[in-house]
Amino acid sequence: MEKIKFGTDGWRAIIADSFTIENLSRVAFATAEWLKKNYPNPSAIVGYDCRFNGKLFAETTANILAQNGVKVFITPGFSSTPMISLATVRKQLSAGIIITASHNPPEYSGYKLKGHFGGPSFPSMVAEVETLIPDHAVNFENRFSDLVAEKKIEYYDAEALYINHMKESFDLNAIRNSGMKIGYDAMYGAGQNVMRKLFPEASLLHCEVNPSFNGVPPEPIEKNLGEFAALIKSEKLSIGLVTDGDADRIGLYDENGNFVDSHHILLLLVHYLHHYKKLSGKVVVSFSVCAKLEKLCALYNLPFERTKIGFKYICEIMVNENVLTGGEESGGISVTGHVPERDGIFIGLMLFEFMAKTGKTLTQLIEEVYALIGSFSVQRYDLHIRQDQKEAIVKACNEGHYKSFGKYTIKEVRDLDGHKFIFDENSWVMIRASGTEPVLRVYAEAPTREESFAILDATKATILG
Repeated sequence: MEKIKFGTDGWRAIIADSFTIENLSRVAFATAEWLKKNYPNPSAIVGYDCRFNGKLFAETTANILAQNGVKVFITPGFSSTPMISLATVRKQLSAGIIITASHNPPEYSGYKLKGHFGGPSFPSMVAEVETLIPDHAVNFENRFSDLVAEKKIEYYDAEALYINHMKESFDLNAIRNSGMKIGYDAMYGAGQNVMRKLFPEASLLHCEVNPSFNGVPPEPIEKNLGEFAALIKSEKLSIGLVTDGDADRIGLYDENGNFVDSHHILLLLVHYLHHYKKLSGKVVVSFSVCAKLEKLCALYNLPFERTKIGFKYICEIMVNENVLTGGEESGGISVTGHVPERDGIFIGLMLFEFMAKTGKTLTQLIEEVYALIGSFSVQRYDLHIRQDQKEAIVKACNEGHYKSFGKYTIKEVRDLDGHKFIFDENSWVMIRASGTEPVLRVYAEAPTREESFAILDATKATILG
């Protein structure tokens, strides 16, 4: 049978191609074996997002785990990744599992494995599970209903736990009484019920179940969010929050309907937590995050570290050290006082609170940060190219073939994960093959949006010949 490998965040595959009941059973069996090896009384919670057949896949996973000696809890309806991570910690379980392909297109499903600490399993844990995946089919009868009757599988409302955690963590009354007009786009994902219950007065978009996501991959990036930007402008909203399919990634819009990327969100969080709330700790970000964050941390005398791409690397540091905030360019961000997990809604509420407490708009708060470090723009191209082209470009990067991209001369190359070509202290371009999709990603930072796109265009022209 085919070899199953976990990517940057879990195992993902196309439904009815590689993501089948047969292959899922192999992964669940390996998880059960790993749990029994590492925990004397193994336990897990299983959830699923709004994708096609999520309930069936979750019940299959629970069935395999329970028949192999793992005590299982399962959510009664769809849930977000942060809900599963929080429940894992609060119930002191050995692991959390959620059936989701996150932001991938609708034809994908996936399997994310969470550690007992409430975040992505460490790379070493994932490697152990992979070695335990059998190379043959795992045959177990479907005893799900019987196992529920025997209480070897129990239902658990992770959403209710999560909502209470939001109420305990933020001054929701200050947000509600601030006069802010909130917009939220669930992208047909698993965050929809939470925001509807916390902010019933908010302007909601795509807050219903649609496994096809209406043809738009549930990734909260600007090109996917035109309808939401128009809603913010037409209803004169104060802020717009977007989350992806499993609600662990964030997208943000200001009061003018302008997209606010993760680089700016991370800067705002460091500014709020340290300057306003007087908290300290390390700031940990992935390799593709802007250089300006390093500058702000130096100004605030905060320790700073970069990791490879993948929140699992950030999570491991958060578990073992005092981390103020950790995050990725792709919208996965966590902060102190929460589980070491990406959480779009939690981060959104923190920014709502920041605005409510200061009485300032998002634009005004960003201007505060710019006054400290200067303005900038980071943009990204996702190049859908042939595999042989992708491999040739990565090989050229590895062998140091590129000396410039158009008029931009390379002064330094960093290769922590992918290749970052430095032009000067304010400008760079980065090339990296995606770990979860058949895509070559190209990122660029420059003082202005126009210059960032100019760098991207010059790089694209060079690498594609």
